[in-house]
Amino acid sequence: MFLNILVAVDGSEHGAAALRTAAQLAGEEHARLTVLTAVPALPASVQFSSAGVAALGDAAQLMGEVGARIRTQVDALPDDISVTSIVVAGHPANVILARLSEGRHDLLVMGTRGLGRVGSALLGSVSQAVLHKARVPVLVVREAST
Repeated sequence: MFLNILVAVDGSEHGAAALRTAAQLAGEEHARLTVLTAVPALPASVQFSSAGVAALGDAAQLMGEVGARIRTQVDALPDDISVTSIVVAGHPANVILARLSEGRHDLLVMGTRGLGRVGSALLGSVSQAVLHKARVPVLVVREAST
């Protein structure tokens, strides 16, 4: 039985499939669901460019856009599921593992691949890194093929 499920999403179809699966599990188990999105930092060359303030504004704008996209997915979940959404900056694998290390979650659900450049790999670099280091069960969800 799972009481606190963490689902990592990034706006990809694999992430959406993971969210649907996690929501179904949360509904069946009467578990709390935490939706976590990590937005990778902008490259250092962009952050410290001559337009430094604009680069920071772009990072904040990106966080807002990602948050809005995820909020739309979360709003579509059934009302009887307790959901908390978190959008943070950082490398996705590190952010997910840090959240798991806090000990509040007893299951992680994530997609096989995300929006990153590792699109053709069987498992994306984030899922692979998390699988090797997570101290809770990890359910990796593949996007349904059409």
